[in-house]
Amino acid sequence: MRLGIAYDGTEFNGWSRQPTQRTVQGVIEEALGTLFRRTGAVPRLTVAGRTDAGVHARGQVAHLDVPERALSTVVRPRRGHDGERTGPAAVLARRLTGILGADADVVITAADIAPAGFDARFSAMWRRYEYCVADLAALRDPLARRATVAYPRTLDVEAMNAAAGSLLGLHDFASFCKPRAGATTIRTLQHFGWERRSDGVLVASLQADAFCHSMVRALVGACVAVGEGRLDASDPLALLRATERTNAFKVMPAKGLVLTEVGYPADDELEARAMLTRARRELHVDGVIG
Repeated sequence: MRLGIAYDGTEFNGWSRQPTQRTVQGVIEEALGTLFRRTGAVPRLTVAGRTDAGVHARGQVAHLDVPERALSTVVRPRRGHDGERTGPAAVLARRLTGILGADADVVITAADIAPAGFDARFSAMWRRYEYCVADLAALRDPLARRATVAYPRTLDVEAMNAAAGSLLGLHDFASFCKPRAGATTIRTLQHFGWERRSDGVLVASLQADAFCHSMVRALVGACVAVGEGRLDASDPLALLRATERTNAFKVMPAKGLVLTEVGYPADDELEARAMLTRARRELHVDGVIG
């Protein structure tokens, strides 16, 4: 089963299940446990991108493997609810929503029976994020404060775009990643650009095959330093080539970051993509965290 998931990350301690912390995975799996409690199945989620504490998502993707008999039991029409005969995936999503709550900070946005060979993590071709910054030129919207970082200076978006564009391609992003033992920092940054919306808020859009720990927020931080004039537009590329962590810029707060979309190949290419990704990562303990 494939799920589309959105969440406000403010009150979550990240995606990954933790025994004593409220996490997105933990909340959804608890709801799944309630649904499947009489079937003997214990559904576990595999996610496209494990997000850090405070990071949000509109386009997260996860899958779960459950026996067909257990699924049939969970989605069996209830007496007097013939309208639920809309397919097992839709029924599962509706019942999960009923447990999570209609006004919850995590939402099941879609559900379907996953095609053969689908793996939410390893079949993915790319992940896309946005980061919002309200500088002094932007209108401040108190309703957007949980997903927008207020910045106390006016930023030069043209200089920021120049810096962002210089970082595209296949590189070792060690300078922009929080180190993890055995994890690779080699990534392909496919898109990175900035635009100023009509309300003045600056929005960064980034897409890569995967992102290592803190990579997005570090890349955004380097561009903000350029926009403020603390770094030249050429400096982020020089820092990238040094492949060493630096204090030349600040990693931006988590709350401005949103996972917006995960891209997958055609259904008949899903299994091959997953096998290729796994083979590439056999030598690394690899992460996909924004």
